Amino acid sequence: MKKLLILLFVLPLLLQAQSVKGTFLPAEDFSYAFLYHATPESANYVNRGQLDSIGNFEIQLDSTVAPGIYKIVYATPPEENNFDFIYDGKETVAFNFSNDKGVEFTKSEENKLWTSYLKSIEMVNQTISNYYSKENNDEKGFTAIFKTLKDTQTAYEELAKNKLVFKFIKANRPYIPTQYEGITTYSENLKQHYLSQVDFSDYLLQSSSYLIDRVTAYVFNMVADPSEATYKQHIDDVAAAISNDDLSIKTSLLEMLWQRFVALNNNNIANYITDSYLLELAKSTNNKVLKDMVISFKNTSIGSKAPNFEITLDGKKTSLHQLESAENYLLVFWSSGCSHCLSELPQVREMVANKPNLKVVAFGLEDNSRDWERQKENYPDFIHQIGLEKWDNPIVKTYGISATPMYFILDASKHIIAKPYGIEQLEVLLKEL
Repeated sequence: MKKLLILLFVLPLLLQAQSVKGTFLPAEDFSYAFLYHATPESANYVNRGQLDSIGNFEIQLDSTVAPGIYKIVYATPPEENNFDFIYDGKETVAFNFSNDKGVEFTKSEENKLWTSYLKSIEMVNQTISNYYSKENNDEKGFTAIFKTLKDTQTAYEELAKNKLVFKFIKANRPYIPTQYEGITTYSENLKQHYLSQVDFSDYLLQSSSYLIDRVTAYVFNMVADPSEATYKQHIDDVAAAISNDDLSIKTSLLEMLWQRFVALNNNNIANYITDSYLLELAKSTNNKVLKDMVISFKNTSIGSKAPNFEITLDGKKTSLHQLESAENYLLVFWSSGCSHCLSELPQVREMVANKPNLKVVAFGLEDNSRDWERQKENYPDFIHQIGLEKWDNPIVKTYGISATPMYFILDASKHIIAKPYGIEQLEVLLKEL
């Protein structure tokens, strides 16, 4: 009798147990699936599942795993090889994944509904695009298309009631004209509406990739071949759409845009974001790391004048900006304790040997002067300056030095004209001078 009671008690618990499980194909390309709980600030590790020989894994979820947004990381680098999903605390989540096809959910009403919704909306949007591409002015056809769009949105909102996915479907509400609009008017209204339905203060949306995807699409894809003026307007629109009561997410999303423009080598727009928003946001949120990062990037952007520093030359005090002996300058940050530096500096010496109109300014980041004094004797034609306290030297933060050696090529007026990454790129750029 006692055994029977225990069985009756345990059986419902077993029946109610949830899990995250999936199949990765081809199996040989993957080894583990790592599960994280996503929050607006970070992703917290939960557990991992090892894939078997045919690519299957399963992670059991107990009552401590709260509803919310979760993330599966399946390869490195993790920030590029992951996907989000919704867990409602009640249903098992199952999926198939491949690098070619992405993720397909096979179990989980929340996630299957979101996938189905996106596909349905995309189909209607394609119909709208086809309608306008034919320069169509058939008002009955126009009305029918947008009735379908409205009905589709309404139907999915009904299906999503009382589910977590409702917040995403609501945030994604499309613009629906009330009367016929030509392509120009429709495009303008679509753009004005694009961010208006998004609740940037919602915790669930903040925890997911949705806000990043939505903002990125608005800034980069809303207009074909955007100009710098268009980019600036789009950035202003994003900033205006996010309340100042949500400084954390506002900072995060604008920093994300800043990173995108840095990666695109669009220094003007990256620095526009800094000057217009990020610097003040970093101060308001006491984010010293962000503040230092955007300032150092701006200081050393292509076209900016290299930040000045003192130089002792032939026993006399001067500065970088006061040097007048060359048409170009190669600024090298190095250290006598850096093996890469000691390997590359002789190569630099050879590269500049037959370039009388180029001078090397070698700034040594050092803990003491002893080894620096000895090493600099190998480079008598360089202009040398020591920076004591090494990584704590103020010039490190000013120039954003994260590793040595680091190179900057300057013109005669000390404006930065190139920032070569590594000795190979430096060699190519020096040949062009």
